[in-house]
Amino acid sequence: MTRRLRVMQSFTTPRTTTNPYIAMLAESLRGEPRVELVTFSWPRALLGRYQAFHWHWPEARLASGSPLRRHLKKLLLRLLAERHRRSRRIGVVRTAHNPDLPDIADDERALLARIQEDADVVIRLNPTTAVDAGALVHDIPHGDYRAWFAGHSRPQRRPGRVVTFGQLRGYKGVEDLLLAFDEAHDIDHALSLTVAGRPTSAELTARLLAAASTGVTLDLRFVPDEELVQIISSASLVVLAYRDLHNSGSALAALSLNRPVLVPRSASTDALATDVGEEWVIRYERLTGTVLREAIAAAELLADDAAPDLSRRDWSEAGRRHADAYYAARAHRRSR
Repeated sequence: MTRRLRVMQSFTTPRTTTNPYIAMLAESLRGEPRVELVTFSWPRALLGRYQAFHWHWPEARLASGSPLRRHLKKLLLRLLAERHRRSRRIGVVRTAHNPDLPDIADDERALLARIQEDADVVIRLNPTTAVDAGALVHDIPHGDYRAWFAGHSRPQRRPGRVVTFGQLRGYKGVEDLLLAFDEAHDIDHALSLTVAGRPTSAELTARLLAAASTGVTLDLRFVPDEELVQIISSASLVVLAYRDLHNSGSALAALSLNRPVLVPRSASTDALATDVGEEWVIRYERLTGTVLREAIAAAELLADDAAPDLSRRDWSEAGRRHADAYYAARAHRRSR
């Protein structure tokens, strides 16, 4: 009988505001008989017993409200990375959520780079993600949100309604979308745009308030799932005007509610279109009012009961495939 592995995740116990990807992964792993799920705490991570460790966004472990606390967390993260580096018993896995390291202090970026390099297995959410030569790679697509949203009522789509949502950051291009929407709205006054999500800074909030004009509704707060389902479902089209879109949970959330997305063209969005259906992932080279109006028209050609193909993104398989990755990481570490 295969030995059950004790696997620590780099996330804490999921809460109502936790990224649904994390909550659904935790639930999937709890149903996997080969894995004992352990969530993160500094004492457990530094001193506890586990056979595999799974990194998601290691920079999240540095987040703090004060410089002193961030410095302390940096020291703890360095100790944890060193424990993993020296151990022959702890397999290290990381999910490549983002293609690049975050824009933080140089010493912190160097620490995150060390953590990346030390991984025994890299999990890719899509096959276009570049990884270091020689790394053990397991491709496990980002799961869908159909079960997550299943308990919420969904209104019918409204013609001409466009939505963007999620935590609002500068690189997500909301200001670019506002400009394109203004161009489109000048030609078709029936169009409307809802921007739903909490900006990450007061400066971005001020810029969005200044840029929003007729036809735009700004809902600049954390939006609970029940309301988010209403907002997405009422739209004809979801626009994700990211300046660099690689892995997007927001795209999967929209598709899980049977709403097409307008996204920048890239290797990853081309792969997503191939996977779920070309008509569901509309891509552009440069976002303009004309591009936006044409995308809305294309989205509204879809039948009310149409749905993208998300068959490869069922969470029922995710626990098993992650368990395979953990066993591979442990075997690789013991062979070093």
